[in-house]
Amino acid sequence: MTMMQDVLQSAIIGVSVAHAPENLNILAKPECAAAIWQRQPLPAFQTWIDGVDPENLPTARVILKPQSVLSVLSGLCDSSLMPDGPHRQRLIGDIAALSHLFCDLMDAPYVRLRLSRITANACSKFHIDAITARLVCTYLGMGTQYGISHDGGEPKRMFTVPTGSPILLRGTLWPENPRSGLLHRSPPIEGSGETRLVLVLDPIFDPEEET
Repeated sequence: MTMMQDVLQSAIIGVSVAHAPENLNILAKPECAAAIWQRQPLPAFQTWIDGVDPENLPTARVILKPQSVLSVLSGLCDSSLMPDGPHRQRLIGDIAALSHLFCDLMDAPYVRLRLSRITANACSKFHIDAITARLVCTYLGMGTQYGISHDGGEPKRMFTVPTGSPILLRGTLWPENPRSGLLHRSPPIEGSGETRLVLVLDPIFDPEEET
């Protein structure tokens, strides 16, 4: 077990670590407020995406079935002029696989897929999302930050999800109580020159209610 795995496992009660995607169903356990799939990005892929011109990173905000993610993302990557090749296909394939996995876990027929290119502070205040659950995966730049707060204020200890590791987070609409006090935020990067590419997935059960 690596030091990073030790930190993730022992840092916060209620945050679980999965070493395989099928273990992310641990989120259903009452004591689990979040689950992180601990995985290491392939070095060649990370070097490639780190070198892509930020202007060529695809962005999206769509509601679709997971079966449509591959074709929609391929079109978006073409439109953004993202360099083609095996690493681009790996990115598209990974987002599609995460969409399928998330919809299966949530028993949702649709997913709201948001792919954001972030260069400033976005959601930099610690919070809980007003949804049932959410998957966040940062492919480029610093990952999501999280911590426990018992009074709604900023956590006294803060932890960062590794780049490339998806985190599943319960929201305020999760049916089980009590709430854990787990808060999260996007890391503040204003003025740093850093660019982040962040995937956010939300379960959608009736797309007509979202229009």
